Amino acid sequence: MSHTPKSTRKKICLVTISLANGGAERCTALLSTLLYQEGFEVHIVCLTQHIDYEYSGNLFCLYAQKNNSLPQRFSRFKKYLQKEQFDCILDSRTRSSNVKEFLYLHYLYKANKVIYVVHSYNLSEYFPPSKLLTKAMINKSEAIVSVSKAISEKINTKFPSSKNKYIYNPISEEGISTDLPKTEKSAEKYILYLGRIQESVKNLSLLLDAYKASNLAQKNIRLKILGDGPDLHLVKSKTTELSLDTHVELIPYTPHVTPYLKSALFQVLTSRYEGFPRVLIEALAVGTPVVSVDCKSGPNEIICHEHNGLLVENYNVTKLANAFNRFIDDKELYLHCKKNAKSSVAHLKPNIIAKKWTELLTSLHK
Repeated sequence: MSHTPKSTRKKICLVTISLANGGAERCTALLSTLLYQEGFEVHIVCLTQHIDYEYSGNLFCLYAQKNNSLPQRFSRFKKYLQKEQFDCILDSRTRSSNVKEFLYLHYLYKANKVIYVVHSYNLSEYFPPSKLLTKAMINKSEAIVSVSKAISEKINTKFPSSKNKYIYNPISEEGISTDLPKTEKSAEKYILYLGRIQESVKNLSLLLDAYKASNLAQKNIRLKILGDGPDLHLVKSKTTELSLDTHVELIPYTPHVTPYLKSALFQVLTSRYEGFPRVLIEALAVGTPVVSVDCKSGPNEIICHEHNGLLVENYNVTKLANAFNRFIDDKELYLHCKKNAKSSVAHLKPNIIAKKWTELLTSLHK
C-alpha cells in the first residue's frame, strides 16, 4: 500500500538481510512505512532478494545483479551510499563477523551517520567478538537502538554509553484495524506457535513436552506450529515420539498469519531468548491472549501476568503445562485476559512508535 509522505525531511537508509521470514525483518519493513508516513525519504538496502513483507520507499537489492562476490557487493553498496548521500543509515543486520564489521565500519559507513539496531538479547548476534571493534562501532554510531529495555540495559552494562536507547517494535496497522477481512471461525480449537523452527533459540521441545503433559490433547484442543526452519525434522520426530501426530499440525511459513492468530485460543512462546517478540504483540493486537515463558527479553515487558496472558518460569514443563490447562479450565481468567489483549498493546500503535523514531532521527541534526 503506497502512502504520500507529508513532507520530505531527511533521507534515511534501512539496511537489512532480507524482508522475509523473521520478526526483525518484519520490523524493518514496518519501520520503512512508519518513516515514509512521517515524511522521510526512505531507501532500503536488502542484502538478499527475499521479499515477503510490504514496505515503503526505494528498494535496492545487492543480489539483483549477476556478479555477487563479496568485494563486488561491497563496491556496489559503497557506490550507492556515495550517490544517495543519506542523512542517516539504520542498520538492522545481524553483525557477528569481525572481518565484515571492520569493512562496514571503515569502508562502507566511513562517511555516513549510522544507527545500529539490536533485535535480540543474544548480543553475539548483533556485535562482533572483538570488544575493541564493538566499542569502535558504538563510538562511530549516532545511537544504539534496542527493541527492549532489557537489551538496552544489558548493552549498557557491557558497553556503557550515552548513545544506548530503546524503542519498542510497533504492532502492525492490520492488528489495530477495525475492518479486518472476515474469516470463517474455525470449529477446530487450537493453540498456536508461530515462528522459526529452530530448536537452539525457540526450544520447541519444551513446547511439545508441555503440550503432552497438559490436558489439551484429551480435550481435542490441537497445537498448530506455523513456520519453517532448520529443525523441522526434529519437531516431526519429537511429535511422533510423544504420540502426538494426530494432535499437532505443522503449517508451512506464510507471511499472512492474522487468520491463524485470530482463531487461536491463545499464542504460545517457549524461546530460550528473544528481543521484543512480534508474535506476542501481534496476537494481542488481534485480541488473542498469550502464554509465554519469561525468557530474556521481551515477554515480561509485554505480558502483565493474568491481565493479558500468563508468564511462566522458563524451562519448566510442568508449569507451562499448568498454564495451558488454566487457560482452558478457568474461563473467567481466560476471558479477562482476552478482553484486555488489544488495549494492553495500545502504547505500541504505529503512530506512537513512529514519533519516537522521528524524535531520534531529527535530534541527530540539531
